[in-house]
Amino acid sequence: MQLSNRFLTLVKQQLQSFSGVEALDKLVVYIAQSSEGDAPSFTMLDQWPPDGGRLPEIADDPILRIPSPERHWFPLRHDDLLLGVLRAEQHHESKWSDQLNRRLQASASALACSLGLELERSRLLDELHQQRQQMNLVVHQLRNPLAALRTYAQLLLRRLGPEHLQRPLVTGLLQEQSQLARYITSLDLIGQENLPHGPEAPAPLLLPQVKSEGPGLTIEHLLQPLVERAAATAALQNRIWQTPDHWPAWTQEIRPDDDAVISEIVANLLENAFRYSPSGCPLGLSLLERSILIWDGGPPIPEQEQKLIFRKGERGSSSKDQSGSGLGLALARHLAEERGGALVLHTHPNQLDPSLPSRGNAFLLNLPPSPAKAPEGLSKSN
Repeated sequence: MQLSNRFLTLVKQQLQSFSGVEALDKLVVYIAQSSEGDAPSFTMLDQWPPDGGRLPEIADDPILRIPSPERHWFPLRHDDLLLGVLRAEQHHESKWSDQLNRRLQASASALACSLGLELERSRLLDELHQQRQQMNLVVHQLRNPLAALRTYAQLLLRRLGPEHLQRPLVTGLLQEQSQLARYITSLDLIGQENLPHGPEAPAPLLLPQVKSEGPGLTIEHLLQPLVERAAATAALQNRIWQTPDHWPAWTQEIRPDDDAVISEIVANLLENAFRYSPSGCPLGLSLLERSILIWDGGPPIPEQEQKLIFRKGERGSSSKDQSGSGLGLALARHLAEERGGALVLHTHPNQLDPSLPSRGNAFLLNLPPSPAKAPEGLSKSN
């Protein structure tokens, strides 16, 4: 087991804390090692005083097999496991005092507790290492079929004329392949040591970066592929899908690159709408005043669950029988608030847009104005 420098420093400090005890001759800390037999073997970790020459191991010192009144052993036990032992020896003819015995016992308890934490730390590091190896293997294996998929789609696109009816489908396939490639690149970052850490560093979400192909990032640029994907999904499921009939001026404004997460928010909301609303009910995406509305005409989420569904790992009663992690809405709200916006659930969509159903689930994503505009606060929709 690889022991941390922090634990080794603690051991040294514990031993040195007895340097003023004249009756003590030596202190030695041993760590238990697994062996083929029933009894563990012990390896010396540190000793005091440090300048007395390295002492032999327990198995190599025949003197230790003979009981001595000047020698006491304090086991390092943690959760019924013998992790090591603290050996204490006094000068000849010195008597053990109760106070010294209590100090040594307290030191042994502290070392045992710390060593138990070291074992847990070592176990978790081993698990993390295995997970990283598996992740790296999966990422590596995903790249080849994904690259082949892009090659086949590009070849198919060359065979289709500019006006071919199926050309948008192939273009959409290439866009989805690019998005998957960005996700795989993000997965590659997991576990790298240069990720931000510490109490002041937020946990990175590792979402793929979206770069605009035009002069800048716009809401229309972010939403157009999602709207096309949703329309194709609705057609495949024979569902009524209502798409925006025009793109308001505010969706054409240049946005900061960090606003690319808006596509992640909307993608999560659209996925939930298709997955959890009944197959016969309509659904769609509407554009209000600086707000994006993803709605469906299914049964409203019960009032007692409307706050619960935004918590990480929590799911509504209507989704219990379906697969899912309960992370989508929590992630969507977190990203919205991180960008200065808000995500709110309404169960009367027609109060936001008279053309929508009177009952259902409508997730309203309010967005702050573009930095190029004068700050006006978040929009408020009735």
